[in-house]
Amino acid sequence: MKTVNIDSVQAFNDRFGFETFHPLVSVAYFDGESGAEEEECDMHYGVYALFLKETKGCSLSYGRTKYDFDEMTVTSFAPGQTIHVEPTGVRSKWTALVFHPDFLARTQLGRQISRYEFFSYSSSEALHLSPQEIEVYRGVLGMIEQELHHAIDKHTRELIVSNIELLLNYCLRFYDRQFTTREEINHSVVQRFTKMLDEYVRDKARTNGLPHVAYFADKCCLSTGYFGELVKAETGRTAKDFITDRLLLAAKEMLSDGELSITQISAGLGFEYPQHFVRFFKRCTGQTPTQYRTA
Repeated sequence: MKTVNIDSVQAFNDRFGFETFHPLVSVAYFDGESGAEEEECDMHYGVYALFLKETKGCSLSYGRTKYDFDEMTVTSFAPGQTIHVEPTGVRSKWTALVFHPDFLARTQLGRQISRYEFFSYSSSEALHLSPQEIEVYRGVLGMIEQELHHAIDKHTRELIVSNIELLLNYCLRFYDRQFTTREEINHSVVQRFTKMLDEYVRDKARTNGLPHVAYFADKCCLSTGYFGELVKAETGRTAKDFITDRLLLAAKEMLSDGELSITQISAGLGFEYPQHFVRFFKRCTGQTPTQYRTA
């Protein structure tokens, strides 16, 4: 399988036939015609990239839920990610913001870039924009592009970084709206998660070890980050909190059985060592399992 390395803004621009106005930042418009022919490959990113892909005329359905506006989608990638690309035969139009991590060095955005967890979402968890959100998104992109065409001065970097941060913050807001407007889907995922968690603690923990968020995200065909945000948006609590509470409930139920030793309970819940279970229980309750049992 061919691997295409997009390790710089120049490499990205060369790949698709764009002019480079700044070595570390690019705003590019792909019309579906120019640039390299699409081919199946693995595209490895060394830059941050956000793609606004046009899907006008496309109606979207999720389960029984339909959305009544034409949507455009935003997908985002971060340095270190490898994306498998398969040509569909139809070359879509898109707009991209690409920036190198070096551009964020010694900036507040660079220090806080990890808070934008949507960079870890898969393409199937893209951000679907309403017409009003598209207008906002393009407006901020336009300000970045304007600076890229302006003569570089002492304000250039600060203004571009500020506008990149503004765009990312809008994406956070839009994702929150997406989680809210898809309550039916979110609710069904949380229900499935709860059921799978009960089954895991009851039937699989002894063999497979402690339950982890990534396991349930995979079973729901979602990335860990997106799954966690969905659960939190729907319930106000993290998926990790759900797992902790379920383990604690099971532990208390098993401790009420006087015939089970602490070691047996620990193994049954998936803890590798009894002392790990004791620390977990005391952290959650303020008591050791033995103290809880004899209280």
